[in-house]
Amino acid sequence: MKFFEGCTALITGASSGLGAEFARQLAPLASGLVLVARRNDRLEELSATLRSLHPELEIRIFQADLADSGQRYALADWLEKEKMDVNFLINNAGLGDHGHFDSSEWNRVQAMLDLNITALTHLTHLLVGRMILSGRAAILNVSSVAGFFPLPNMAVYSATKAYVTSLSEALSIELRPKGITVSALCPGPVPTEFFDIATRPGEEARASHFETFPAFVVSASEAVRDGLRAVANERARVIPGALLAAAVAVALVIPFCIIRRILAAKAASF
Repeated sequence: MKFFEGCTALITGASSGLGAEFARQLAPLASGLVLVARRNDRLEELSATLRSLHPELEIRIFQADLADSGQRYALADWLEKEKMDVNFLINNAGLGDHGHFDSSEWNRVQAMLDLNITALTHLTHLLVGRMILSGRAAILNVSSVAGFFPLPNMAVYSATKAYVTSLSEALSIELRPKGITVSALCPGPVPTEFFDIATRPGEEARASHFETFPAFVVSASEAVRDGLRAVANERARVIPGALLAAAVAVALVIPFCIIRRILAAKAASF
């Protein structure tokens, strides 16, 4: 995709899942990648693999827990010191939690709010000024189809993703005249580590998310490809998978009193 040729992309949550897949798909096109995550060993492994395949690609890694505001400032300062002008920001880092709200651990809930909302917003705010000066740039925020519905058993997570989608839509309107494309990627079930991490200690991993809605499952490579196409085509929002996109479109025109009953029935089976 010509849109990404020669770009310098910063990818958060790059150590696995969609973040690592973004790095793999951008590597043949970009001139530089900045890979950010908590797990430095994973970043080193991914970096070594990409360098072996694309020796001309400049790859920098930065270990950080972006839920910590001090580490977000440190990342921005490091980028300025290293003269890394990012013109494609991929806010992919996120955290989930599956289970009843009343039995959740507050530390987990706070971590979701800090990472999914505050870190994404703050990092965008830290970098957007210099991105505007570049004249042409893009931001891709990884949201979720969960953001379209208040999901029982994932109440806080779905609320955070509703924020991400809403913010992305508003910034898409604000920043387009300034040369910045903003898009929200809203995938449904994707086979990554997400549900393993979202599962609480003592509970079984929720493979049922893939078993219950197999037709809505898309691969990480397909989700990333659709996200990059949305950016290249200046689309504010994309839902990977034609069937899921159609299902969401239908669900959004159904009276919410009916949706509420469907969600309540699903929650009762948990």
